[in-house]
Amino acid sequence: MTEERTVDSGGVATGAERPVVPLLEPREGIPPVVSDAAALAEVVAAVERGSGPVAVDAERASGYRYGNRAYLVQLRRAGAGTALIDPIACPDLSGLDAAVAGAEVVLHAASQDLPCLLEVGFRPRALFDTELAGRLLGYERVGLGTMVEMVLGLRLEKGHSAADWSTRPLPEDWLRYAALDVEVLVELRDRLHAELEEAGKLEWAREEFAAVLRTPPAVPRSDPWRRTSGIHKVRNVRALAIVRELWTMRDRIARENDLAPGRVLPDSAIVAAALDVPRTKKALTEIAPFTGRSARRYMSEWLSAVSRARALPDTQLPQPSTPGDGPPPANRWPDRDPAAAKRLAAARAVVAALADEHRMPTENLLQPDAVRRLTWEPPKQITEESVAERLRELGVREWQLSLTARPLARSLARLETKGEL
Repeated sequence: MTEERTVDSGGVATGAERPVVPLLEPREGIPPVVSDAAALAEVVAAVERGSGPVAVDAERASGYRYGNRAYLVQLRRAGAGTALIDPIACPDLSGLDAAVAGAEVVLHAASQDLPCLLEVGFRPRALFDTELAGRLLGYERVGLGTMVEMVLGLRLEKGHSAADWSTRPLPEDWLRYAALDVEVLVELRDRLHAELEEAGKLEWAREEFAAVLRTPPAVPRSDPWRRTSGIHKVRNVRALAIVRELWTMRDRIARENDLAPGRVLPDSAIVAAALDVPRTKKALTEIAPFTGRSARRYMSEWLSAVSRARALPDTQLPQPSTPGDGPPPANRWPDRDPAAAKRLAAARAVVAALADEHRMPTENLLQPDAVRRLTWEPPKQITEESVAERLRELGVREWQLSLTARPLARSLARLETKGEL
């Protein structure tokens, strides 16, 4: 059973139970995979003739291949049906992009798919993100399968979400799964649109969707090796140099072989080698994470990387951490700046209370990074206007400002007035 969801004036989802219907087959069957220019041109023409929003999804091969490129793009539009496009065989979807330039594109968790869609020339001008809509409406679980079940009373099979979508040819049951992912996405959008409007949150959602589209592509980190899982165990700079050299070697091998780095060598192996500092292949093979078949293929490369790190002069060793452009981790604030720690605690309490009132996660009401930056370096004069201006500089949306600027300013000003800072 599932619930027929409605929304009361406070944005709370309510309703009565109803049977869940399994969604087993696409309405028009499984479409053929588009893998050449002629077939793609037919799809573009059909989609252009269609009407209404365009449901879009993309499947990647995260954990299998290097990077996050799309290996299948699915779309559906009224009057055009569903299309499955192989973006490896058809790497330029700019024609499709032009065909739907005036349409709203419906995605679930858009920030995950937009980068790989951009790589193949597809960039929405108008967006409806069903996951983000669910968050704003207070749904506790916002995965696509759960949302479809709760809102539409339909059950999607989600068993292939973590599959290796670089596989060719793609199995029929995978293609069925992919087609079903966009089968009712527009229907889900329509229901959520109505719920947002009823809850008085539609304009909030529109601002959020526009902000997602404005978000620039991620800039590569200057020291990506510092994100190695378990690096906190590495306590000296010589060992950090080993992490850096092994990470760099692994990245080169992974890129050249189009493999996810973790399939070449797990992070646990990099950290273990940094702690043990092996000097011979035999010592390297005695480290458990290096016993995997893929790791054993490159024993000479791993040992060379460790040797290079051991031979580096002190002046070329990495520092324990690199300074960022933002405040330090919040757990250090009580020692570094007790007044800032009090401001942060007060601001977090305000945001949590407002998020509860409007029934949404705190991070959707106001970005945690904005709260930290505001309270670490607040305006010299705490007023509603100065707080709003500071938050606006940090990318906070107008609807968020309308809810948070005044109570945040009052809370921070109250700390100053009471002399608690």
